[in-house]
Amino acid sequence: MAIVTQSTSQISPAMERAYHQSNLLGEWKGNWAGNNQAVGFKVVNIRGARAQVEYTHNGHTERGIGEVDGATITFGSVTIGTKNGKSAVLLFSEGGGKASAYMEKQAQAADDNRLIGSWGGYSVDNGKSASFRVLSINGKEAQVSVTTDGITRQGTGLVYRNVIMFGQSQIATDDGKNGKVIYQVGSKSFTVPVTKYPPADSSSSVDRTA
Repeated sequence: MAIVTQSTSQISPAMERAYHQSNLLGEWKGNWAGNNQAVGFKVVNIRGARAQVEYTHNGHTERGIGEVDGATITFGSVTIGTKNGKSAVLLFSEGGGKASAYMEKQAQAADDNRLIGSWGGYSVDNGKSASFRVLSINGKEAQVSVTTDGITRQGTGLVYRNVIMFGQSQIATDDGKNGKVIYQVGSKSFTVPVTKYPPADSSSSVDRTA
């Protein structure tokens, strides 16, 4: 039996409702107030009270595990917090020295947007079909609608590079045209090859002025 480990975020629904912890996910850049030196902070994933982070300052990067507390993450002598997922404050405190930096979240890589659209397919291997609609992507979150085994589920999925995870299902694509949906039922997982449908309005742009 293959055990798949994924460096995806595991944020509890209760913590997400209270603190919107997924707002912290992503890459942040800014400058220290005072000396104006560049500083960066990247939140790779959040798993409960632990976050995998990268902290870049003075030209070098520290990687490790930070502590998640509500809407903040503390890593060594720095703490980052955001209310809206767009701007954040980074506080440094060590040995009586204190500093603060205002941070902006960096735009995601454009290839995430390859996932936006309607996907569908059928697997001759297992006789399963699946459809996966990606309505929008905002940072590390995607609004999706997934149909497997005749059941449709809608909600917010998590984006990680070219993969979106939602509940017991995920979709991945390398070229933005072909992909695969993997979903789990109990202890079994099924893989369905899918292709992206062309946009509904791309071929019907005929001016109908009768």
